[in-house]
Amino acid sequence: MLEMKSQAMADAGAPLAACFVAGTDKPAYWDAAVTHLVKRDRILKKLIPQHPEVHLLSRGEPFVTLARAIVGQQISVRAADAVWARSLDTCGGSLTPQAVAHAGLPGLRASGLSQRKAEYLLDLAAHFRQDLVHPALWAEMDDEAVIAELTAIRGIGRWTAEMFLIFNLRRPDILPLDDVGLLRAISLHYFSGEPVSRFEAREVAQAWKPWCTVATWYLWRSLDPVPVEY
Repeated sequence: MLEMKSQAMADAGAPLAACFVAGTDKPAYWDAAVTHLVKRDRILKKLIPQHPEVHLLSRGEPFVTLARAIVGQQISVRAADAVWARSLDTCGGSLTPQAVAHAGLPGLRASGLSQRKAEYLLDLAAHFRQDLVHPALWAEMDDEAVIAELTAIRGIGRWTAEMFLIFNLRRPDILPLDDVGLLRAISLHYFSGEPVSRFEAREVAQAWKPWCTVATWYLWRSLDPVPVEY
């Protein structure tokens, strides 16, 4: 679960555990990306064959994904699960923008959410209800445009936005340089365990383009072989 534990540097948050509904379909680009990476990168040439049967999975509804990310910030997975369950009860069993808005600050606080997280959820709901974000258009928007929309929402920083691009939209070329797990894997495999800067990580990743997501995913697997089912 390394990739979801890596938020500490970026959004001061915690795992996005259980915030996605997993599917079994492989991204259409996956095999082409693997072929490219094993030819271009000597480390990935060794790592990729160690995980032949696993790949990035499809994920669930955007609002639920982002709401779950907010709920999980700075608390354990178990605590996040408990608060999430109570929040679902408060919202009538389905966390939608309308249900969150109807619950309001008192209802969300009664679910166990902190004042700040409750405000974040209300802001997220407002963005969806007022069409300040455009999930129906995200498939056609470039990465930075989606990130800009997401980071305009309180409680969502760049790391969370990049994880959303990887795990929900399954964008092929995301390089999350604020991710502790990725930097740790690059340090281990490319720099003999020495600390690595973002600049050095970006230089290593030049060989991965346009498949940085796939390279990142296999480097995560090198630290935590079993992908989490969200």
